[in-house]
Amino acid sequence: MPRTNTVQTYGSVAKTFHWLTALLILTAIPLGLIATDLAHRIAAGETALIVEATLLFSLHKTIGIAAFLTALGRILWALRQPRPGLLNGARPAEATLAGIVHWLLYGAMLMTPLSGWVHHAATTGFAPIWWPLGQTLPFVPQSTVVADAATTVHFLSSRVLIVAILLHVGGALKHHLIDRDDTLRRMLPRANVRQSPSAAQPGHALPLLAAGVIWLGIITAGAAPALINVNRPAPVAATTAAPGDWQVQEGTLALAIRQMGSPVTGQFTDWSAQISFADDPAQEVNGRVRVEITIASLSLGTVTGQAMGGDFFDQATHPRAVFEGDILRRDQGFVADGTLTIKDNAVPVALPFDLVVTDDQAQMTGSLTLDRRDFGIGGSVTEESTLAFGVDITVNLTAQRMPAAN
Repeated sequence: MPRTNTVQTYGSVAKTFHWLTALLILTAIPLGLIATDLAHRIAAGETALIVEATLLFSLHKTIGIAAFLTALGRILWALRQPRPGLLNGARPAEATLAGIVHWLLYGAMLMTPLSGWVHHAATTGFAPIWWPLGQTLPFVPQSTVVADAATTVHFLSSRVLIVAILLHVGGALKHHLIDRDDTLRRMLPRANVRQSPSAAQPGHALPLLAAGVIWLGIITAGAAPALINVNRPAPVAATTAAPGDWQVQEGTLALAIRQMGSPVTGQFTDWSAQISFADDPAQEVNGRVRVEITIASLSLGTVTGQAMGGDFFDQATHPRAVFEGDILRRDQGFVADGTLTIKDNAVPVALPFDLVVTDDQAQMTGSLTLDRRDFGIGGSVTEESTLAFGVDITVNLTAQRMPAAN
C-alpha cells in the first residue's frame, strides 16, 4: 500500500492519521462527559468521587491534547497530498453536505481540544495534564475572562464535533450499505478499491463558507461575554474603619493548596477590615484588627463549586469567616495574633507580616500556613496526596490613615 494519496484512494499515512485521530477523539469524548457528571456530583457533596473524577479529567485532557496534535499532523499532511475525488460528485446536494461536514469536522478536531487546553492554562484546579509540557500556554494569562470564553467555545465546539462525527459515520455507512460504493473502503487498510471518482466534483467554496460561518458564530459566542466584562473593574475589599484608624484602599486575600499533586490557587474578593494601629516601639500591642470574609466570594478555578459544598466551606450554612486579634510588635516585623473562625471552628492563628509606613500610607504583606482539618474543611478527604492538609494564605494590602475626628 503506497504511503501517499492518489486521485483515487488514500495512502497509508493518511489512513493511519484518520484512524488514530478517531480512536483518540472517541476516547476523549466519553471520558469528558463522564468526568463532568462526576464533577457535578462532587459539587453536591459526594467528595468520595474526587479521585475518580480527577483521574478521568486528567485522562480526558491528556488524550485531548494528543488528539489535537494528531489532528494537526493529519491536516498538515493532507495539505501536501492530492485529495481523492468524491464517488458521488454528480449529486451536488449530497456532495455539498459532505463537504460542510468535513470542514466542520476538521475545525472541531482542532478547536475542541485547543479551547479546553486554553481553559486549563487560564484557570487553576484539579486534574493536571500528564504531558511534560502543557499546564500553561504562551500568551494565555491566568484569567477568568479567558477561561470563561474558552469554556463556551469548548462546549459548543464539542457539540459540533459530536454531530459532525455522527453525520460522518452515517454518511460512510450509507455509502457502504445503501449506495454500495467504495467510499468507506478507500479508508480501510489493504482495501481493494475498484471505483474511480465521478467526473463531476463539487466546488469547495460553498462548504468552506458555510462551515466558516458556523465557526465564526461559535467563537463570537465565546468571546462576546468576555469582551463585555473585560473592562469592568475587579471587586475590591469593602472595608470599614472608625475615625482615626486605617482604611484599606486595595488588597488581596489569596490561598493556595495542592490537589492531586497540582497547585490550586484562588482569592476572596469580598472582605472587610477594621484596623486600629499606632506604631509604638515601647509597647508590645500596637493595635487591633478584625477581618470579615464572605465565603461565597472565593474564586478557586474549576473547583470553586466543590469548595462551597457542605464538606468544605459549607457556604450555605456558614457564609462568613472572621479573624480578630491584636497587632503585636516583634523583633522582625509584626504579628497579627488572634482567632480565626470558619464553620464555627475558632482556631488560634498568628500571622507574621511586614509593614512599611510612609507618611499616612501603610503597605502590609504577610503569609502563613493553616491546616484545613482544624476548621472541618474537606473532612472526608483524609489522604494528603489527594488534597493537601496545609493551605497557604497570603495577604497584601495598602491602607490609608483616616483623619482624626475633631
